[in-house]
Amino acid sequence: MDSAANPPWEVKKKTAKRGLLRKLLLWGFSIGLIGLVVYGLKAKPIPVETAAVTRGPLTVSVLEEGKTRIRNRYVVAAPVSGNMRRVTLKAGDVVKANETVLTVIEPGLAPLLDARSQAQAEARVQGAGAARMQAEQSLEAARTASQFAKAGWDRVKSSAIQGSISVTDRDNIERESLMRERELRAAEFALKVADFELAQAKAALMQLTSPAAAGSTVEVRAPVSGRVLKVQQESAMIVAAGTPLLEIGDPADLEIEAEILSRDAVAIRAGAEVQVEQWGGDAPLKARVRRIEPAAFTKVSALGVEEQRVIVLCDLDSPPESARVLGDRYRVEVRVAVWHDADVLLVPSGALFREGREWKTFILSSGKAVKVVVQTGRTDGKSTQVLGGLKANDLVLMHPPDVVADGSEVTQRVVE
Repeated sequence: MDSAANPPWEVKKKTAKRGLLRKLLLWGFSIGLIGLVVYGLKAKPIPVETAAVTRGPLTVSVLEEGKTRIRNRYVVAAPVSGNMRRVTLKAGDVVKANETVLTVIEPGLAPLLDARSQAQAEARVQGAGAARMQAEQSLEAARTASQFAKAGWDRVKSSAIQGSISVTDRDNIERESLMRERELRAAEFALKVADFELAQAKAALMQLTSPAAAGSTVEVRAPVSGRVLKVQQESAMIVAAGTPLLEIGDPADLEIEAEILSRDAVAIRAGAEVQVEQWGGDAPLKARVRRIEPAAFTKVSALGVEEQRVIVLCDLDSPPESARVLGDRYRVEVRVAVWHDADVLLVPSGALFREGREWKTFILSSGKAVKVVVQTGRTDGKSTQVLGGLKANDLVLMHPPDVVADGSEVTQRVVE
């Protein structure tokens, strides 16, 4: 009766069963949404790369730039002063010892080569010729007088009659003979002097008119077999004795010169192994340290810092045929071994980081990153010697990101 009394536009009341189902659905949706939010906010394990701590050999090296150089270089200098002919050889030409003529040096021209100088030289030749003719005539006169005086003295000595000539006259005749003989010898010497003066005047004239004919030319030959490294004086010119002309050496006889910091050079010993890299080939070349020079020198770096460096010389050890292309003053990189141990505990250097004065690393333990302190020794840049804090086969995190902390959950990603 009540239902009939209610008008049709009034909303009918919901049943209790339908309202309960709607509430359950609403609560289920809310709980699922909250679960999804919680799951999304939950920290996920951080993917990291790991590497194992192993035992093995470690070699500590010093890496520096170097350059090749020919061990024995010969600078050929002018042996005499004179007019050098043009050098026809070029850098790289092959020369043979005592056979290849590098250049020819002719006698140089006299200064002030003009008509007056030539006329004076010709006049000196004519004067020297006249002086020689005069010396010849004087010699003939002295020879005649000497013969006459000697004949008179011979007659006096052969006279058997005593007292036919006084003692004074006898002595005068003997003295006259001796004086004429000495005058003859003086005339002979005067003729020789005239000959020398005439030859000197002719040589001076020849020096003006034909220098090459005035004396022998000097051929400058290669002192050793090898190649021409540098031509210092190429054009024909007047050179003084000792002027550098060419550099000669054997490109096959190479050594490596490296300028190493003095603090690193004190650890290098003669005979140490050297790896020559960045020389243009695929594989590094083997070499050994031959000498460490005792004196250092100051060199300013590209940053303007003054550095004390030492020259270290290295010899190539049986270089391959491909290394024959190396020449003088080629740039290379040398890696000189300063320390070696055949069995040490090694950790990758990329797993270490510094906090304060201590070196630390993360190790993987039960899916979590555990921070440990590591006592380190020597390093070659890739691997570091472990003195304490780690043991063999420990897994360490390589280059851990900043989000990794002590106790963080991580997932392993092995480095291949």
